[in-house]
Amino acid sequence: RAYLISGVASALLSAAFVYDIFWVFISPLIFHESVMIAVASGDSSGEAIPMLLRIPRFFDPWGGYDMIGFGDIIFPGLLVAFSYRFDRAGKKGILNGYFLWLTVGYAVGLFLTYLALFLMDGHGQPALLYLVPCTLGVIVVLGWIRGELPHLWNYGRRPENSVGEV
Repeated sequence: RAYLISGVASALLSAAFVYDIFWVFISPLIFHESVMIAVASGDSSGEAIPMLLRIPRFFDPWGGYDMIGFGDIIFPGLLVAFSYRFDRAGKKGILNGYFLWLTVGYAVGLFLTYLALFLMDGHGQPALLYLVPCTLGVIVVLGWIRGELPHLWNYGRRPENSVGEV
């Protein structure tokens, strides 16, 4: 069901947002190293988890790479896919819909992630810290401005039967 996607995508993005921030920034205070970065990079064993993409760094004489987890692609992708379905069902144009703006928001979020990575001298960044405000934030703000936020949240939901109705 379509309404499940909006609620599930919002809940997953919100939970993953907190999860990402905790394991990258707060776990070093508890475990003396960032657990997320250690697991993703394979630490000293050299074995990395298969749930990430390695993106080569351009102009890096040592041939290094940056990593992005599949969750950083899949969770915001659910919301972007929902926005496409919502636009199609409402026969919205490219500019007055949500899909284009969420796609642009995702691209801006990725740019901000890599900018932060560069500015923090390569220290791992939780991508969802930048992607969630640029996707979930965009759809919530646009929906609120357009007066469509309740319709976005309840999209595809059937009205409940009143007591005594069949």
